[in-house]
Amino acid sequence: MSSQALSLAGYYTFLLSGLLGWLAAGTDPVLKGRPFASVWNAPTSPCLDRFGVTLDLSAFDIVLNQNHTFQGSEVVIFYSSQLGFYPYYDESLSPVNGGLPQNNSLRDHLDKAFMDLLETISHPGFNGVAVVDWESWRPLWARNWDKMRVYQQSSQDLVKEFYPHLPPDKVIELAKAEFETAARKLMQSTLELGRALRPKGLWGFYGFPSCYNYGYKKKNYGQNYTGECPIEEIHRNDNLTWLWEASQALYPDIYLEQALKMSEHVGPYVKHRVLEGIRVAKDLPVLPYARIVYTYSMDFLTQEDLIQTIGQSAALGAAGIILWGNADYSRSEESCLAVKSYIDETLGRYLVNVSSSAMLCSKAVCTGNGRCVRKDPSSDSHLHLHPDSFRIKRHPEGRGFVVSGQASKWDILYFGEHFYCRCYPGWDGEDCTRRRIL
Repeated sequence: MSSQALSLAGYYTFLLSGLLGWLAAGTDPVLKGRPFASVWNAPTSPCLDRFGVTLDLSAFDIVLNQNHTFQGSEVVIFYSSQLGFYPYYDESLSPVNGGLPQNNSLRDHLDKAFMDLLETISHPGFNGVAVVDWESWRPLWARNWDKMRVYQQSSQDLVKEFYPHLPPDKVIELAKAEFETAARKLMQSTLELGRALRPKGLWGFYGFPSCYNYGYKKKNYGQNYTGECPIEEIHRNDNLTWLWEASQALYPDIYLEQALKMSEHVGPYVKHRVLEGIRVAKDLPVLPYARIVYTYSMDFLTQEDLIQTIGQSAALGAAGIILWGNADYSRSEESCLAVKSYIDETLGRYLVNVSSSAMLCSKAVCTGNGRCVRKDPSSDSHLHLHPDSFRIKRHPEGRGFVVSGQASKWDILYFGEHFYCRCYPGWDGEDCTRRRIL
């Protein structure tokens, strides 16, 4: 690496004081003018390139990279090997980049991340979704369970090397402190680097916050499942304030396992994951990661489960949804045609419905300066166009759908009765009509 690159990497700290002070959450063009944005994050370019199958997502007002890849002008996701030197243990438990955050050189990581970032996001004015996806370990010691216990054990082994005579309780105490401090520095400084170099991007980590509300998996849980986040996990999320403050957006996931298909548990499960994101976000936009299929399958979500994921996220006040997918979508002509059929027949129509209703409610209740949020999170109120007032029809030219109709007095009353306004940055008041100095 050149000395110029190294000096630039060191310079990023000076950029922070000048840039981070004026950044306002949720003001970038990906979200501007859209109370609820749908973002496509799946590598579907082979559908056209290899199989001649066109996925015309833009016809449904879906934000996507022109090349249908994970990294482009609208959305970028950095996996563990794509941004700096991410420390972790591989499947054979061999350390990579030191294995532990406290064994990793923060300076070397930032130098490499600096170059990776400039190469991946070449345009200084990038204003899209920017997600870092690190999943090998979690920054809070207590959350490194099951296979992640290697990070606890290795941290203790490291302490014992330097302090062989420490009693076991002190070893754990020091190992925990060293791990959490290093993990925080690594994650926090990575976001700060991204925000300094591409300040208009919506920087955040995938999967944060998490709710860990997996009680539906317990045998004989039945009607006892509420979907609520365990109280200890809420407290742990409160200990990640530094992460929320370093982020420009939050990206919890609301993926559905096959076992949840058409289950009564889907609604509560999704609701509390989204609400926990909104709780810790304060003024940050929340864009849950969702899939259009049940995990580890090509079984597409039912209409009801679309409502409980995408629809409920919109009604609860999420700024949008990230529709993530893997290479299975474009693995064959058959899979491409299946994705196309689902988009054209089910997903596209529903996204147009929700985004149009969210826009209508924003204009009717929030003067277009905020998004509508359920007054009662436990209600079944949704941002859906009423079929008596609106029709969603296929575009005459075959591209997407068009909405025709006019809001009735009942529609406006419904919005006002069931939703309140969460004003965009720069606006205040019950209906977001009052200018606010940022």
